[in-house]
Amino acid sequence: MEQGININLDDKNLIVMKLLHYFITEKNYNPIILQGAENEIWLENMDEDYKIIRIVSNYIHNDEQFSFDVFKTKRIIKKIKKKTFSFNMNTFSFFLDLGENVNLKSSKDLECVKISDEKDIEKNEIVNSLFPDLSKKLDFSEEGFQLFMKITNDINEHNKDDAKKVDEVFKIKYPLITYILIAMNVIFYFIPKITGTYDSIINDFCIYPPFIRSGQYYRLLTGIFLHANIFHLGFNCYALYVIGTQLESYLGKVKYLIVYLFSGLCGALLSMLFLKNSASVGASGAIFGLMGSLVYFGYYYRVYLGTALKSQIIPLIVANLLLGLALENVDVAAHVGGLIGGYLITMGVGLKYKGSTFEKVNGIIVSIMYLIFLCVMAFIYSNK
Repeated sequence: MEQGININLDDKNLIVMKLLHYFITEKNYNPIILQGAENEIWLENMDEDYKIIRIVSNYIHNDEQFSFDVFKTKRIIKKIKKKTFSFNMNTFSFFLDLGENVNLKSSKDLECVKISDEKDIEKNEIVNSLFPDLSKKLDFSEEGFQLFMKITNDINEHNKDDAKKVDEVFKIKYPLITYILIAMNVIFYFIPKITGTYDSIINDFCIYPPFIRSGQYYRLLTGIFLHANIFHLGFNCYALYVIGTQLESYLGKVKYLIVYLFSGLCGALLSMLFLKNSASVGASGAIFGLMGSLVYFGYYYRVYLGTALKSQIIPLIVANLLLGLALENVDVAAHVGGLIGGYLITMGVGLKYKGSTFEKVNGIIVSIMYLIFLCVMAFIYSNK
Protein backbone atom coordinates (compact mmCIF):
# COMPACT_ATOMS: atom_id res chain seq x y z
CA MET A 1 0.00 0.00 0.00
CA GLU A 2 1.48 3.33 -1.09
CA GLN A 3 1.06 6.50 0.93
CA GLY A 4 1.67 9.99 -0.46
CA ILE A 5 3.95 12.41 1.31
CA ASN A 6 2.46 15.78 2.07
CA ILE A 7 4.74 18.68 2.94
CA ASN A 8 3.09 21.88 4.02
CA LEU A 9 5.32 24.91 3.70
CA ASP A 10 4.15 28.08 5.40
CA ASP A 11 4.80 31.41 3.71
CA LYS A 12 7.98 32.10 5.65
CA ASN A 13 9.60 28.71 4.93
CA LEU A 14 8.49 28.93 1.31
CA ILE A 15 10.24 32.26 0.82
CA VAL A 16 13.36 30.94 2.56
CA MET A 17 13.56 27.96 0.21
CA LYS A 18 12.94 30.08 -2.88
CA LEU A 19 15.56 32.63 -1.85
CA LEU A 20 18.04 29.84 -1.21
CA HIS A 21 17.29 28.37 -4.64
CA TYR A 22 17.85 31.73 -6.34
CA PHE A 23 21.08 32.73 -4.60
CA ILE A 24 22.67 29.27 -4.77
CA THR A 25 21.68 28.16 -8.29
CA GLU A 26 21.45 31.54 -10.06
CA LYS A 27 24.06 33.65 -8.22
CA ASN A 28 26.52 30.92 -7.15
CA TYR A 29 26.42 31.72 -3.43
CA ASN A 30 27.56 29.05 -0.99
CA PRO A 31 26.23 28.42 2.53
CA ILE A 32 28.41 29.45 5.48
CA ILE A 33 28.32 27.30 8.59
CA LEU A 34 28.24 29.53 11.68
CA GLN A 35 28.02 28.55 15.32
CA GLY A 36 25.33 30.31 17.32
CA ALA A 37 23.49 31.75 14.29
CA GLU A 38 20.01 30.38 14.89
CA ASN A 39 17.04 30.94 12.56
CA GLU A 40 19.21 32.63 9.97
CA ILE A 41 21.08 31.45 6.89
CA TRP A 42 24.34 32.97 5.67
CA LEU A 43 25.48 32.68 2.05
CA GLU A 44 28.72 33.96 0.52
CA ASN A 45 30.04 34.73 -2.94
CA MET A 46 33.29 36.70 -2.95
CA ASP A 47 32.85 37.62 -6.63
CA GLU A 48 29.62 39.57 -6.08
CA ASP A 49 29.21 43.18 -4.93
CA TYR A 50 27.27 41.89 -1.92
CA LYS A 51 29.54 39.12 -0.74
CA ILE A 52 27.22 38.00 2.07
CA ILE A 53 23.49 37.30 1.89
CA ARG A 54 21.61 36.78 5.16
CA ILE A 55 18.13 35.30 5.33
CA VAL A 56 16.77 35.95 8.83
CA SER A 57 13.59 34.13 9.82
CA ASN A 58 13.92 34.87 13.55
CA TYR A 59 11.20 37.17 14.92
CA ILE A 60 12.55 40.61 15.83
CA HIS A 61 9.90 42.62 17.64
CA ASN A 62 11.60 45.89 18.68
CA ASP A 63 14.47 48.27 17.92
CA GLU A 64 16.59 46.88 20.73
CA GLN A 65 16.54 43.40 19.23
CA PHE A 66 17.25 44.82 15.79
CA SER A 67 20.24 46.80 17.09
CA PHE A 68 21.60 43.68 18.74
CA ASP A 69 21.16 41.76 15.46
CA VAL A 70 23.14 44.45 13.61
CA PHE A 71 25.86 44.37 16.29
CA LYS A 72 26.09 40.57 16.13
CA THR A 73 26.12 40.59 12.32
CA LYS A 74 28.96 43.11 12.11
CA ARG A 75 30.97 41.12 14.63
CA ILE A 76 30.60 37.97 12.54
CA ILE A 77 31.45 39.89 9.36
CA LYS A 78 34.61 41.18 11.01
CA LYS A 79 35.68 37.60 11.74
CA ILE A 80 34.94 36.54 8.16
CA LYS A 81 37.02 39.48 6.88
CA LYS A 82 40.02 38.32 8.89
CA LYS A 83 39.58 34.70 7.86
CA THR A 84 39.17 35.45 4.15
CA PHE A 85 41.67 38.33 3.99
CA SER A 86 38.95 40.68 2.69
CA PHE A 87 38.94 44.45 3.02
CA ASN A 88 35.24 44.97 2.50
CA MET A 89 32.31 42.65 3.04
CA ASN A 90 29.08 44.20 1.82
CA THR A 91 26.18 42.29 3.33
CA PHE A 92 22.51 42.11 2.35
CA SER A 93 20.01 40.99 5.03
CA PHE A 94 16.50 39.76 4.28
CA PHE A 95 14.30 40.01 7.42
CA LEU A 96 11.27 37.75 7.07
CA ASP A 97 9.64 38.31 10.46
CA LEU A 98 10.05 41.89 11.59
CA GLY A 99 7.76 43.66 14.05
CA GLU A 100 5.72 46.62 12.81
CA ASN A 101 7.39 48.99 15.26
CA VAL A 102 10.95 48.14 14.27
CA ASN A 103 12.78 51.06 12.68
CA LEU A 104 14.70 49.28 9.92
CA LYS A 105 18.07 50.94 9.19
CA SER A 106 20.80 50.18 6.70
CA SER A 107 24.44 51.21 6.95
CA LYS A 108 27.31 51.64 4.52
CA ASP A 109 28.18 47.95 4.27
CA LEU A 110 24.98 46.38 5.64
CA GLU A 111 21.77 46.63 3.60
CA CYS A 112 18.58 45.56 5.40
CA VAL A 113 15.13 44.92 3.89
CA LYS A 114 11.88 43.56 5.26
CA ILE A 115 10.23 40.80 3.24
CA SER A 116 6.95 39.33 4.47
CA ASP A 117 5.83 37.74 1.20
CA GLU A 118 6.75 37.58 -2.47
CA LYS A 119 4.80 40.76 -3.23
CA ASP A 120 7.20 42.68 -0.98
CA ILE A 121 10.07 41.54 -3.20
CA GLU A 122 8.30 42.82 -6.31
CA LYS A 123 7.65 46.20 -4.68
CA ASN A 124 11.03 46.72 -3.01
CA GLU A 125 13.11 49.15 -5.06
CA ILE A 126 16.40 48.20 -3.43
CA VAL A 127 15.92 44.49 -4.10
CA ASN A 128 14.82 45.10 -7.70
CA SER A 129 17.78 47.36 -8.41
CA LEU A 130 20.32 44.87 -7.05
CA PHE A 131 18.62 41.63 -8.09
CA PRO A 132 16.30 42.57 -10.99
CA ASP A 133 15.45 38.96 -11.90
CA LEU A 134 14.71 37.80 -8.35
CA SER A 135 10.92 38.17 -8.39
CA LYS A 136 10.64 36.23 -11.66
CA LYS A 137 12.90 33.46 -10.42
CA LEU A 138 10.63 32.92 -7.40
CA ASP A 139 7.77 31.85 -9.64
CA PHE A 140 7.48 28.04 -9.73
CA SER A 141 4.82 25.86 -11.32
CA GLU A 142 5.33 23.15 -8.69
CA GLU A 143 3.64 23.19 -5.29
CA GLY A 144 3.94 21.35 -1.99
CA PHE A 145 6.12 18.25 -2.07
CA GLN A 146 6.93 18.68 -5.78
CA LEU A 147 8.20 22.21 -5.10
CA PHE A 148 10.25 21.00 -2.15
CA MET A 149 11.85 18.26 -4.26
CA LYS A 150 12.43 20.61 -7.20
CA ILE A 151 14.30 23.17 -5.06
CA THR A 152 16.23 20.50 -3.15
CA ASN A 153 17.32 18.66 -6.31
CA ASP A 154 18.35 21.86 -8.07
CA ILE A 155 20.49 22.95 -5.12
CA ASN A 156 22.06 19.49 -4.80
CA GLU A 157 22.91 19.39 -8.52
CA HIS A 158 24.42 22.86 -8.35
CA ASN A 159 26.53 21.89 -5.34
CA LYS A 160 27.74 18.77 -7.17
CA ASP A 161 28.79 20.86 -10.17
CA ASP A 162 30.65 23.29 -7.88
CA ALA A 163 32.40 20.41 -6.15
CA LYS A 164 33.54 19.02 -9.52
CA LYS A 165 34.93 22.41 -10.55
CA VAL A 166 36.85 22.81 -7.31
CA ASP A 167 38.17 19.27 -7.56
CA GLU A 168 39.32 19.96 -11.13
CA VAL A 169 41.23 23.08 -10.05
CA PHE A 170 42.89 21.54 -6.99
CA LYS A 171 43.53 18.10 -8.45
CA ILE A 172 47.30 17.58 -8.63
CA LYS A 173 48.56 17.37 -12.22
CA TYR A 174 51.98 16.41 -13.53
CA PRO A 175 54.12 19.61 -13.35
CA LEU A 176 55.87 19.20 -16.71
CA ILE A 177 56.74 22.89 -17.20
CA THR A 178 58.23 23.18 -13.71
CA TYR A 179 60.45 20.16 -14.31
CA ILE A 180 61.56 21.58 -17.67
CA LEU A 181 62.40 24.94 -16.08
CA ILE A 182 64.39 23.24 -13.32
CA ALA A 183 66.19 21.10 -15.91
CA MET A 184 67.08 24.22 -17.95
CA ASN A 185 68.52 25.94 -14.89
CA VAL A 186 70.58 22.87 -14.03
CA ILE A 187 71.80 22.32 -17.61
CA PHE A 188 72.78 25.96 -18.09
CA TYR A 189 74.88 25.77 -14.95
CA PHE A 190 76.56 22.36 -15.11
CA ILE A 191 77.23 22.05 -18.86
CA PRO A 192 79.23 25.32 -18.99
CA LYS A 193 81.03 24.27 -15.79
CA ILE A 194 81.97 20.90 -17.28
CA THR A 195 83.01 22.36 -20.63
CA GLY A 196 84.89 25.28 -19.10
CA THR A 197 82.69 27.89 -20.77
CA TYR A 198 80.89 29.08 -17.63
CA ASP A 199 82.53 32.51 -17.46
CA SER A 200 81.92 33.24 -21.12
CA ILE A 201 78.26 32.14 -20.84
CA ILE A 202 77.77 34.47 -17.88
CA ASN A 203 79.45 37.33 -19.74
CA ASP A 204 77.40 36.80 -22.90
CA PHE A 205 73.96 36.16 -21.40
CA CYS A 206 73.73 37.75 -17.93
CA ILE A 207 71.54 40.76 -17.11
CA TYR A 208 73.97 43.60 -17.72
CA PRO A 209 72.27 47.04 -18.18
CA PRO A 210 74.84 48.73 -20.51
CA PHE A 211 74.73 45.85 -23.02
CA ILE A 212 70.95 45.51 -22.79
CA ARG A 213 70.51 49.22 -23.51
CA SER A 214 72.82 48.84 -26.50
CA GLY A 215 70.42 46.30 -28.04
CA GLN A 216 71.11 42.92 -26.40
CA TYR A 217 67.53 42.62 -25.14
CA TYR A 218 67.65 38.81 -25.01
CA ARG A 219 69.69 39.13 -21.79
CA LEU A 220 66.48 40.11 -19.96
CA LEU A 221 65.30 36.51 -20.30
CA THR A 222 68.52 34.51 -20.67
CA GLY A 223 69.80 35.96 -17.40
CA ILE A 224 66.98 34.36 -15.41
CA PHE A 225 68.24 30.87 -16.41
CA LEU A 226 71.80 31.47 -15.17
CA HIS A 227 73.08 31.19 -11.60
CA ALA A 228 76.12 32.48 -9.74
CA ASN A 229 77.02 29.32 -7.83
CA ILE A 230 75.77 25.89 -6.76
CA PHE A 231 74.05 27.23 -3.65
CA HIS A 232 72.24 29.90 -5.67
CA LEU A 233 71.13 27.24 -8.15
CA GLY A 234 70.05 24.79 -5.44
CA PHE A 235 68.02 27.35 -3.50
CA ASN A 236 66.16 28.61 -6.59
CA CYS A 237 65.50 25.12 -7.94
CA TYR A 238 64.13 24.00 -4.60
CA ALA A 239 61.88 27.09 -4.35
CA LEU A 240 60.72 26.53 -7.94
CA TYR A 241 59.92 22.90 -7.15
CA VAL A 242 57.94 23.71 -3.99
CA ILE A 243 55.94 26.63 -5.41
CA GLY A 244 55.90 25.73 -9.09
CA THR A 245 54.51 22.22 -8.80
CA GLN A 246 51.49 23.56 -6.93
CA LEU A 247 50.89 26.69 -9.00
CA GLU A 248 51.27 24.93 -12.35
CA SER A 249 48.58 22.51 -11.23
CA TYR A 250 46.27 25.38 -10.28
CA LEU A 251 46.83 27.62 -13.32
CA GLY A 252 47.50 25.16 -16.11
CA LYS A 253 50.73 24.82 -18.11
CA VAL A 254 50.35 27.69 -20.59
CA LYS A 255 49.20 30.29 -18.06
CA TYR A 256 51.88 29.15 -15.63
CA LEU A 257 54.65 29.55 -18.21
CA ILE A 258 53.36 33.03 -19.15
CA VAL A 259 53.41 34.06 -15.48
CA TYR A 260 56.95 32.70 -15.01
CA LEU A 261 58.47 34.42 -18.05
CA PHE A 262 56.60 37.69 -17.58
CA SER A 263 57.64 37.83 -13.91
CA GLY A 264 61.25 37.11 -14.80
CA LEU A 265 61.19 39.88 -17.42
CA CYS A 266 59.68 42.38 -14.96
CA GLY A 267 62.23 41.45 -12.33
CA ALA A 268 65.10 41.92 -14.78
CA LEU A 269 63.80 45.32 -15.90
CA LEU A 270 63.42 46.66 -12.37
CA SER A 271 66.85 45.37 -11.38
CA MET A 272 68.35 47.36 -14.29
CA LEU A 273 67.29 50.51 -12.48
CA PHE A 274 69.58 49.68 -9.54
CA LEU A 275 72.35 47.58 -11.08
CA LYS A 276 74.00 50.52 -12.88
CA ASN A 277 77.15 48.85 -14.28
CA SER A 278 76.83 45.62 -12.31
CA ALA A 279 75.52 42.28 -13.56
CA SER A 280 72.80 39.98 -12.23
CA VAL A 281 71.72 36.39 -12.82
CA GLY A 282 69.13 34.05 -11.33
CA ALA A 283 65.52 32.89 -11.43
CA SER A 284 64.57 34.71 -8.22
CA GLY A 285 62.49 37.39 -9.98
CA ALA A 286 60.45 34.73 -11.78
CA ILE A 287 60.05 32.71 -8.59
CA PHE A 288 58.82 35.75 -6.68
CA GLY A 289 56.41 36.25 -9.56
CA LEU A 290 55.05 32.78 -8.85
CA MET A 291 54.57 33.87 -5.24
CA GLY A 292 52.65 36.94 -6.42
CA SER A 293 50.54 34.71 -8.63
CA LEU A 294 49.89 32.42 -5.67
CA VAL A 295 48.65 35.43 -3.67
CA TYR A 296 46.16 36.27 -6.43
CA PHE A 297 45.03 32.65 -6.66
CA GLY A 298 44.84 32.30 -2.89
CA TYR A 299 42.67 35.40 -2.61
CA TYR A 300 40.08 34.09 -5.07
CA TYR A 301 40.12 30.57 -3.68
CA ARG A 302 40.54 31.60 -0.04
CA VAL A 303 37.32 29.84 0.93
CA TYR A 304 39.01 26.54 0.08
CA LEU A 305 42.54 27.41 1.19
CA GLY A 306 41.38 28.39 4.66
CA THR A 307 43.88 30.62 6.45
CA ALA A 308 46.84 29.56 4.28
CA LEU A 309 46.95 32.95 2.54
CA LYS A 310 47.46 34.84 5.80
CA SER A 311 49.38 32.29 7.81
CA GLN A 312 51.69 30.82 5.15
CA ILE A 313 51.79 32.54 1.75
CA ILE A 314 52.06 36.21 2.82
CA PRO A 315 54.56 35.51 5.67
CA LEU A 316 56.70 33.45 3.24
CA ILE A 317 56.92 36.38 0.82
CA VAL A 318 57.68 38.91 3.55
CA ALA A 319 60.33 36.66 5.11
CA ASN A 320 62.08 36.17 1.77
CA LEU A 321 62.04 39.89 0.99
CA LEU A 322 63.51 40.70 4.40
CA LEU A 323 66.12 37.96 4.00
CA GLY A 324 67.12 39.48 0.68
CA LEU A 325 67.57 42.88 2.32
CA ALA A 326 69.68 41.38 5.09
CA LEU A 327 72.06 39.49 2.81
CA GLU A 328 74.69 40.97 0.53
CA ASN A 329 74.68 40.61 -3.26
CA VAL A 330 70.95 39.83 -3.41
CA ASP A 331 68.99 41.49 -6.22
CA VAL A 332 65.97 42.59 -4.16
CA ALA A 333 64.75 44.82 -7.01
CA ALA A 334 64.30 41.72 -9.19
CA HIS A 335 62.31 40.10 -6.38
CA VAL A 336 59.95 43.07 -6.06
CA GLY A 337 59.60 43.54 -9.82
CA GLY A 338 58.79 39.86 -10.32
CA LEU A 339 56.39 39.74 -7.38
CA ILE A 340 54.26 42.60 -8.72
CA GLY A 341 54.48 41.32 -12.29
CA GLY A 342 53.34 37.83 -11.27
CA TYR A 343 50.31 39.18 -9.44
CA LEU A 344 49.25 41.46 -12.31
CA ILE A 345 49.73 39.00 -15.16
CA THR A 346 47.77 36.34 -13.27
CA MET A 347 44.87 38.78 -13.24
CA GLY A 348 45.34 39.07 -17.01
CA VAL A 349 45.50 35.36 -17.85
CA GLY A 350 42.68 34.66 -15.40
CA LEU A 351 41.78 31.79 -13.10
CA LYS A 352 39.60 28.88 -14.07
CA TYR A 353 35.96 29.38 -12.96
CA LYS A 354 36.85 32.69 -11.29
CA GLY A 355 36.83 36.33 -12.34
CA SER A 356 35.15 37.98 -15.32
CA THR A 357 36.22 38.95 -18.83
CA PHE A 358 36.20 42.58 -17.68
CA GLU A 359 38.67 41.76 -14.91
CA LYS A 360 40.93 39.83 -17.31
CA VAL A 361 40.98 42.75 -19.75
CA ASN A 362 41.85 45.09 -16.87
CA GLY A 363 44.61 42.70 -15.82
CA ILE A 364 46.11 42.68 -19.32
CA ILE A 365 45.94 46.48 -19.55
CA VAL A 366 47.54 46.98 -16.12
CA SER A 367 50.24 44.40 -16.91
CA ILE A 368 51.12 46.18 -20.17
CA MET A 369 51.19 49.54 -18.38
CA TYR A 370 53.46 48.06 -15.69
CA LEU A 371 55.78 46.64 -18.34
CA ILE A 372 55.93 49.98 -20.18
CA PHE A 373 56.66 51.77 -16.89
CA LEU A 374 59.54 49.38 -16.15
CA CYS A 375 60.94 49.84 -19.66
CA VAL A 376 60.85 53.62 -19.32
CA MET A 377 62.56 53.44 -15.93
CA ALA A 378 65.17 50.90 -17.10
CA PHE A 379 66.02 52.37 -20.50
CA ILE A 380 65.36 56.10 -20.14
CA TYR A 381 65.26 57.29 -16.54
CA SER A 382 68.17 55.22 -15.19
CA ASN A 383 70.29 56.09 -18.21
CA LYS A 384 70.23 59.84 -17.55
